[in-house]
Amino acid sequence: MTTFIMTAASCTTSKLLPGDLLFHVSPHPNAITSVTSGMVDHVAVVISSDTVIEAVGQGVVLTPISELLHQEGQYQHARLKKKFDWERTLNNLKTYLGKPYDKLYLPDNDSIYCTELVQISFVNKKGQRIFAPIPMSFHDESGHITAYWRNFYQQYHMEVPEGQPGTNPNEMILRPELRSLGILKNVQ
Repeated sequence: MTTFIMTAASCTTSKLLPGDLLFHVSPHPNAITSVTSGMVDHVAVVISSDTVIEAVGQGVVLTPISELLHQEGQYQHARLKKKFDWERTLNNLKTYLGKPYDKLYLPDNDSIYCTELVQISFVNKKGQRIFAPIPMSFHDESGHITAYWRNFYQQYHMEVPEGQPGTNPNEMILRPELRSLGILKNVQ
């Protein structure tokens, strides 16, 4: 039997609430972490005690939390500090189920990537979005767009969408609207 524990908060997955965010902390650098400040490369939204909704390679899907937590790495658990409209947020999230994954990370298309799903779904009691978009960054610490992203967009005959509105998991986890509640780890 596999058990999951939450460190720094001394709790288990039973402490997860609908609307909580689980940010994947990668154990290895990758294309996303190379152009953002940290090792967070994905986010999923808790919708029940055993399920998250997330945008991944196969699109926007429901995933059992137990399956999510079997990935290499760990998950940073975060919760919104202020009240939000969970019913409307959940309805927003569900409208994107089945949408394709946005591997190009572009705003205003019919595809969705992980932090975009959070950014466009979470609303306050007035129906206003909680998370504002930020300018997208595909450059390294020196300010140069990395070869990975130049080559990636070249294959689609596109310019790198540097500066276009968007989000990324490393930036989102640091938003003042969120508070960290600990690290969720897979304990075998």
